[in-house]
Amino acid sequence: MSEALQAIVVRELDPLELELFQLRSGGTKSRPVLDVRIERRDGEKVTVDDCAKASRAIEARLDTDSSIAARYVLEVSSPGVERPLRNAGDWRRFVGRDAVISTDAGPGVGGFESQDIRIAGVEGDADDEIIVVEDAGGQAHRVPLAAIRKARLAFNWKR
Repeated sequence: MSEALQAIVVRELDPLELELFQLRSGGTKSRPVLDVRIERRDGEKVTVDDCAKASRAIEARLDTDSSIAARYVLEVSSPGVERPLRNAGDWRRFVGRDAVISTDAGPGVGGFESQDIRIAGVEGDADDEIIVVEDAGGQAHRVPLAAIRKARLAFNWKR
């Protein structure tokens, strides 16, 4: 993805109090598809109105930019209910929510993988955070953030 395109999207989202979560492109060369995932700066859920405002702003800017094909498909949405957890801020924001994680095996980590955990908190200093999760039995596990290979929120019908 071109940095110029990302800069355009970020610049258009900024006055709307929205942030770029992810930008992906697909489609064909003659008809690219731009998939823009957004978040609200206030941490609230992204609404359909937020997506519409973002789409209008980005589209207006892209239509005046010659670096984008004349015909393109722009899709704007939220990261979804099973959004990836990418940094300590994401973990703090979603304390109390269910998640799925996979970790690298290592000293004190043991390759922890779980489908049924709840985020209990984040401990430690910046760049040395420890994620605290509880398993289905209520047992707490402390996992270094740096050891987490993949994590996302989990939508659980049972809770």
